[in-house]
Amino acid sequence: MKWAQVAWVAIWLLWGWQVAAQQTVVFSPHVYTVQVMAGNDAFAPAVIGLGSGERFNISFDHLTHDYHQMRYRLEHCDANGKPSGLTEGEYLVGFNDNPISETEVSINTLVPYTHYRFSIPNEDVQLKLAGNYRLTVYDSELGRDEPAFCAMLAVVEPEVAIKASISTDTDIDRNRAHQQLAFAIDHQGYTISDPQATLTVHVLQNRRTDNMARDVKPSFVGANELRFEHLPALIFGAGNEYRRFETVSTRHATRGVERVNYIAPCYHATLMADESRALHYSYDQDQNGGFVVRNALAAEGDVEADYLITHFTLPCPTPLSTGEVVVEGGFTESQCREHFVMGYDTQLQAYTAQVLLKQGAYNYLYLHQSGETNGDSEDEASKMTPAATAGKGVATAAFEGNHYETENEYIIMVYHRGFGQRYDKLIGTCIIRSAQ
Repeated sequence: MKWAQVAWVAIWLLWGWQVAAQQTVVFSPHVYTVQVMAGNDAFAPAVIGLGSGERFNISFDHLTHDYHQMRYRLEHCDANGKPSGLTEGEYLVGFNDNPISETEVSINTLVPYTHYRFSIPNEDVQLKLAGNYRLTVYDSELGRDEPAFCAMLAVVEPEVAIKASISTDTDIDRNRAHQQLAFAIDHQGYTISDPQATLTVHVLQNRRTDNMARDVKPSFVGANELRFEHLPALIFGAGNEYRRFETVSTRHATRGVERVNYIAPCYHATLMADESRALHYSYDQDQNGGFVVRNALAAEGDVEADYLITHFTLPCPTPLSTGEVVVEGGFTESQCREHFVMGYDTQLQAYTAQVLLKQGAYNYLYLHQSGETNGDSEDEASKMTPAATAGKGVATAAFEGNHYETENEYIIMVYHRGFGQRYDKLIGTCIIRSAQ
């Protein structure tokens, strides 16, 4: 095996053994704008019901007009994104390793690309079991050992009812910096024996994986009800509303953009310099990190939207003493990707980043990735929050602050592996938003 292939496999295995619910990871430098949607809702989590007739719609761009035969495979996974060990015949009907046949080259764009799209389930493959599925897309010329990207799909077979609430009156502060979830799982008619051992519950805030609450255990176990109340793991830093910008036109600046200009070989969009919001809450009707592709002057944004080098600027008199500043949003797959790490410009006294992004409307935040497990602030109370146990400290406090008024979206994922079962079945999901 070639060294490059060894490196790819190493990266793939490392990612596969991490908690990856709702996560997309892009490996290829040629693949951009991966979108995994349940139906056609760009702002909904990638979750569909088993046998519901719903579909995952997946699309991405390969930055060339040269044809590449892209293929996809599906693998059933446990609640933490590890392979479940089931055979293909146990979780699929039809064929695995299928070609992506629906492609279209970009039209009148300075950056050439080929747009790929496909849906699951389809005529070639249907899903038999609830749970997580790892979708792997790869270029057939390079082979399976070099995936272009991977995405986690979730299929739910509703067996339980989940009732949740959010409070800013938390166990560590009141109407200040945090939000606390509480929820109950009603499983009347569905047997859950020894829930502490057989149940896996994850909670994500705005689909971020860096601060997700993993494997939360119930605080009360009743005959037909499980309660999750007053748990430190369910206390989240409240953050701030997402910032927004739009690059829907290359002729003039739009929302959040200072200027658009052409510098060969492509357009550049310079965003307005951002200010720190650590000390104040900034109200806005955001989409909790979501983004949509759009060209205001074209009907088919998927193939008529161009790519622009987008410039972010975050003034900061002196660089932070530790860690890195990263841009985060749905377009970064809601994770702290190396591609979006900002550098410090001593002349501008600011953090800056230049990112190639497709025309559209975007939400984003600035996160401080400290490399320490110190949660969302410097106080002792923050050590109780999910960010403190995420393995690497990622916080909004430095530039966005934590403000209890922030409207956040939380998704609760409930998996069950009964005695004798060989896989984690997703038996319930719940989406709740604060400040409703």
